[in-house]
Amino acid sequence: MMRLVSPQGHRRLADADPDRFDRRLLPAMIMGAVLNPINTAIIAVALVPIGRALGAPASQTAWLVSGLYLATAIGQPVVGRLVDLHGPRRLALAGSALVALGGLLGTVAPNLPLLVAARVVLGLGTCAGYPAAMALIRGEASRTGEDSPQGVLTLLTLSSQTIAVVGPTLGGLLIGLGGWRTTFLVNLPIALAAFWLAHRRMPRDHHAPAKEQGRTGLDLGGMLLFALTLTAALLFLMEPSAQHLPLLAVALALGLGFARRELRAPEPFLDVRVLGGNLPLLATFARQLLAGLTMYAVLFGFTQWLQDARGLSATHAGLLLLPLSASALGIAALTGRSPRIRLKLAVGGVFQVVGCAALLLLGPTTAIGWLVVLVLCFGVPQGLLNLGNQSALYAQADEQRMASSAGLLRTFMYLGALAASAAISAFFGQRADTDGLHHLGWFLLAGAALQLLLVALDRTLDRVGTRPAHDHPAAKDA
Repeated sequence: MMRLVSPQGHRRLADADPDRFDRRLLPAMIMGAVLNPINTAIIAVALVPIGRALGAPASQTAWLVSGLYLATAIGQPVVGRLVDLHGPRRLALAGSALVALGGLLGTVAPNLPLLVAARVVLGLGTCAGYPAAMALIRGEASRTGEDSPQGVLTLLTLSSQTIAVVGPTLGGLLIGLGGWRTTFLVNLPIALAAFWLAHRRMPRDHHAPAKEQGRTGLDLGGMLLFALTLTAALLFLMEPSAQHLPLLAVALALGLGFARRELRAPEPFLDVRVLGGNLPLLATFARQLLAGLTMYAVLFGFTQWLQDARGLSATHAGLLLLPLSASALGIAALTGRSPRIRLKLAVGGVFQVVGCAALLLLGPTTAIGWLVVLVLCFGVPQGLLNLGNQSALYAQADEQRMASSAGLLRTFMYLGALAASAAISAFFGQRADTDGLHHLGWFLLAGAALQLLLVALDRTLDRVGTRPAHDHPAAKDA
């Protein structure tokens, strides 16, 4: 069991109110957790300037997005498992250092391959923040007895969503001031701040030596098979086609090998027996994938349609998405402290079904007012579903694997993002026309209906957030 001791010995724990969450941890948690969303969002406005500067077509600059997604989808649960084994502070410090290195490499990279490598380093470095934050929340909950710290979980969600919203705007300002390389350079001060806060505020991690436990606890073979399986699957999702079907076969074979190894490993990287017996947690992962599918399809696909078919400029299309972000933040802030997780997921799911159905009614002459109503409708599930799934995972996951489970939640979100990218490519041809949007809408409507069905079938959600996590059936099964 991990034991947390402060950098100044036992003073921090002694000074902390034994009945309340130690809010001195919040700045370090938030700063580490926002490193990923800011690097995910800020690149959106830098792709065109980078392509022009380096003479690279859009098909190549797209790897700046895919490279970070791939690194993060694989790295989140791996780093999360390391957090479970070695504590949040060490991994938070290492992650911040990697972000600084990736930012520096991107600032001086002379060509696109090195720039993609910088984005991969950034993706790996940002993997530590969210799992470390969730591990700290669980540790404080154990110390204080507050098993459902909805206020802290809400703050973590709101900070990440806010950064994701302002990321493109910040990127545009930085590019205007100093060119596209500033979108990489900005990582240096942010990473240094995250490193300093983790060093000063996070408690030190103390563990019993591995030899005394009779095991190493680190399943390197399982981690490697997991990474190879996910890499093959994600490469297929990036460009799904008949000629890439061998990648899918490789992913399936590696996945079977991974499952077989984990069933036999004394200390598995992912305990497939526990996951298989914890159906509520698996349902949460599936809901997060479906939420990511719709969210990213709307963010990228609907935005392309606004410009190609509706005739809006890039600036006007971006402004039209502001109500989506505002409604997402507003609804999350208003409902964050409510323990009624099932209601949040149900309401978010209904709004998502309505929004996807409304896509089928759009045309090149649809009034701007109706478009604003539509984006407001999509903002509600973006605020409710992310928060609801995060709260559900907090109650459903095994306490000793909280960080790796949190990492898996992010992995499934990025799987949804990559599936959205594949769907956009499949339904849109040379341009994002209205027929393509309608086909995409039918596809998203099916996914939204499935997500709502998963909420309806999971009766354990009634108890999430309303009773101690250690008394929850899902927690006992885990």
